[in-house]
Amino acid sequence: MNKGRLEAFSDGVMAIIITIMVLAMDTPDEVTLKALLPVVPVFVSYLLSYIYVGIYWINHHHIMQVTHRINGVILWANLNLLFWLSLIPFTTNWIGKNHLSPVPVAFYGGVLLMSAVAFRILESTLIRYHGEDFPLRRLHAGGKKEKISILIYFSAIPLAFVCVWISIFLYFLMACLWVMPSKRLEKEMEK
Repeated sequence: MNKGRLEAFSDGVMAIIITIMVLAMDTPDEVTLKALLPVVPVFVSYLLSYIYVGIYWINHHHIMQVTHRINGVILWANLNLLFWLSLIPFTTNWIGKNHLSPVPVAFYGGVLLMSAVAFRILESTLIRYHGEDFPLRRLHAGGKKEKISILIYFSAIPLAFVCVWISIFLYFLMACLWVMPSKRLEKEMEK
């Protein structure tokens, strides 16, 4: 199968996710700077989620650049990833409206955890379908950054019930870790 449709569909879904998030932000009724204060938590949760969707879009783009062909299993693995990413607007809005309550913060971590797991599944599925010289195979072998991320997300979920700020810090920390695309994959693509 041609990978073009998978890429186009994924790009469209991620664009819709970002659009839904920005449309969920209510504008203040007043026209003063003070009126923006209640919107700050919503904006901060939107900013973090926008960065996460961007990280997934960039990394998805990178793995698709080295992918030559796809099959039905890869399509389903990709849909699994898109399902979890599609929950980001819901959890973003929930956090923003409830000013960092433990349950929405923990649920947000659960969505980030499942998105990371789903991306790992997509990578594994692509590796199984391609040959030994597939560039992603060499990069996936270590996967320290991915494993650390999954562990951190998993830890941040119960920590939200201890102190939401610890979880929020961990989510920002993971976003900072992933904001730069992997130079290793770019080097592999040049080979």
